[in-house]
Formats: sequence, C-alpha cells, structure tokens
Amino acid sequence: MKHILFTVTNDLNYDQRMIRICTSLVQNGYNISLIGVKNNDSTALAYKKYNQKRIPLLFKKGPAFYIEYNVKLFFYLLFKKADAICCIDLDTILPVYFASVIKRKKRMYDAHEYFSQMKEVILRPRIYKIWHWIERTFVPKFTYGYTVSHSIALDFEKLYGVQYETIRNVPNIKKIPPKVTAAKKIVYQGAVNEARGFEYLVPAMQQVDAELYIYGNGNFMAQTQALIKKYQVEEKVFLMGKLLPEQLDDATADAYIGLNLVEKIGLSQYYSLANKFFDYIQFGIPQVTMNFPAYSRINDQHQVALLLDDLEPSTISNAINKLLNDKMYYEKLKSNCKPAAQELNWEIEEKKLLTFYRNIFG
Repeated sequence: MKHILFTVTNDLNYDQRMIRICTSLVQNGYNISLIGVKNNDSTALAYKKYNQKRIPLLFKKGPAFYIEYNVKLFFYLLFKKADAICCIDLDTILPVYFASVIKRKKRMYDAHEYFSQMKEVILRPRIYKIWHWIERTFVPKFTYGYTVSHSIALDFEKLYGVQYETIRNVPNIKKIPPKVTAAKKIVYQGAVNEARGFEYLVPAMQQVDAELYIYGNGNFMAQTQALIKKYQVEEKVFLMGKLLPEQLDDATADAYIGLNLVEKIGLSQYYSLANKFFDYIQFGIPQVTMNFPAYSRINDQHQVALLLDDLEPSTISNAINKLLNDKMYYEKLKSNCKPAAQELNWEIEEKKLLTFYRNIFG
C-alpha cells in the first residue's frame, strides 16, 4: 500500500478539496496522511479514514508563520516514512522539495491557486518577488502535478515546462433537501479574503431587498465588518463565520441565490474555478458569478449563472435583483442546474485523480 503525505497551511476540518482527495485515495487502496497547522481556534479534528496531523506554531501569520511552519514541516517530513509527498500550493513547496530530494521519494504539486498571481501577492512588490522566485525555481522541479483550472495548467506548461493535469474543485453529488424557509436568502460561501469583491458587494446590498449570509473567514474580515457598518446594511448582511462542510451544505441548500464574486486583479483570480460555483449547481441554486474564462466556458454549455463583466455595485445589485424578480429567467437557470450537477461532480472528476496516481505508481 503506497503511503502519500499531503501538506497544507490551513485548517484540516474545512479544506473540502483535500477531504475529497484524501478520501478518494484511501477508498482506492492508498495510505494517506494530511498535514496542516494547529491554530488557537482549531476545533477537534473530525474523524476521517485517512491520517491527520496538525503542527502547532508560535506565530500565526506573516513571514514568521511561513518560516516556522516550513522548518517544522521539513523535519516532520524528513523523519516520516512515505512513498511520495504532495505539496498543496506554493507555501509548502520548499520543505516538500528538500525532504523528497534527501529521501529520494516522488514528489507532486497540487496548485489550488496560481499563488504568485494572487492579488494579495502581486500588489506587494517585495512579497511578489519572493513568491515568484520560489515558483519559477521550484515548480519546474515537480514533474508530476495537477491544478484546478485548465488556464493555470496552460500557463505552467508555457512558463515552467511542466504538463499538469486539470482536476477541478467539484463537490460530491448532493441530495437536495426541502427548503426550511421560503425567504429569498442570498448566500456567499468561502474565504472572506482580498479580491473577493466585498468592497463592491456590501454597498450593492443597499439596493437589494433580501438578506445576504456570508459563510467563511479570512484576511478581509475586519474590512468587511467595517463596510457593513459604513453602508448601514447591518440588518441584511450577516457574517456567519466558518462552518464545517456538512453545516455549510445545510446553509447553502436553503439559499435562493449564490454569489461567486472575484476581482480581475491577478491571473489567480482571472483563471479561478471555485468550489462554490459547483456547490451552487449541486443544490440547484442560480448564481451571480464572473464572466471569466473557466466560468463562461461552463455557462455557455449549461446556462446556470448570470455572468458579470465588472464589479460595480450597480452591476451587482442589478444582477441580484434580476434573479429575485424575473421568475421565468430564474426558473430557467434553476432547471439547468439539475443536468449540470450530473456532469460536474466529484464522482466523475475523481477518475482523473485516480488515473494520475496510478500512472505514478503503476
């Protein structure tokens, strides 16, 4: 039984992509260990069929966080028996590379993000210089890899000469429960981070007669709270914090409209193909999302979303209000979600993951 180590920098309980990947591999005969970070607010690890390890840290953010975690992770990997190590994103690539070289083990790269092209990186020149150097130096050293978007895979091939698979961030097939309320609830799920459009969404809600529930946490949380107060929408915009995947499913299933807003700053955002886009489809919820390449390709085929060309507050409010008020258009998108959900799901997508690892190990 081949043993694979996966390394992340986030909370193991909330990383839905890694939960799916690790579960699929365990169910198909692999021994899997997922390694992450222990934070002050970390809840007890949920039971999974794979091994889980949290590394406690003194520093919780900034350069000190990355340095401490990378050093501790390197020594953990160095003395942990395994047949291969897979780093998730650029922030764990250094310890994985050096540990795999010393131990002469296979290594893989799973790019959830186009890390050097994220807004919070490219707008900080010194930070960008560091991450871009790491990317162009070490990604070419990872022959095996996959990413969430075909556009990212094409860029990696052009820039770094690696041919990576595209394994999309799609959810398992969902069973749609009956709605608890008849209210036209709007939902945003995912990280409350920079470049997710909150500077435009919050003022847009002034012109929307419905409640918005934001499920998630991140580096733009304080700013979002301030925006809610500034635009006086406290009675219809609610920050609900992070939910476990099962709880998030329940909250999303009860929604009327889903939101997936991304700024066009940085190729990571422009090439994105978020988990929430597919979650909304699984629950039969029409959504407002971006007219970016990956979303538009899928929407051209399935017509499940209203696409935005910009993030002006008026553009956002007009789109939301169209879904709230145009019953015929709404029902068309809603009915299109059902056949799309049968095609865009993990039960189909995981076959590419299993083929990828069979090709590595034989």
